[in-house]
Amino acid sequence: MLKLTDTQTLILIRASARPGNLALPLPEGLHGAAAKMAIGRMIKLGWIEEVEANIRCGEPLWRDTGDGHGTTLIATEAGLAAIGIDPVVVKTMAGLRDAKPEAIAAVQRPGTKQAQLIAMLQAPDGATIAEIAEATGWQPHSIRGAISGSLKKKLGLTVTSEKVEGRGRTYRLDQG
Repeated sequence: MLKLTDTQTLILIRASARPGNLALPLPEGLHGAAAKMAIGRMIKLGWIEEVEANIRCGEPLWRDTGDGHGTTLIATEAGLAAIGIDPVVVKTMAGLRDAKPEAIAAVQRPGTKQAQLIAMLQAPDGATIAEIAEATGWQPHSIRGAISGSLKKKLGLTVTSEKVEGRGRTYRLDQG
């Protein structure tokens, strides 16, 4: 298995967080010959694909074809797999598109407690602190800290809570 460079990893992480897995815009400071080299290598490896841009939707252009059209770049399933992101998970997490791209990639690692916490909060009925503690093995103060620090502050997600009769305070990830 090939080892990704930091630049390749960042491009793919950001693409995984964008609608349609758009790889553009590229990271700040990556332009000119360096950008062409990095993207060329990623295309050769099958991680990025050059496709016709939908100019009406304002998709960023990678290359102007000269006939009034242009191309853009998208991450392929192989590219997402290269950074450990299951394409099915990317589609499932579509409600989180406003969060920071780097944070979304961290959340999408399957099997982590943070991913488990987010999945529980995405459930229609949300989850209580007791339910989360039972599933994760965390202490209640750690759960509240993860919701406040990791989810709200670091990832920029909106978590709401409400008191439910017979169940107690439930927390839910706002999908809107």
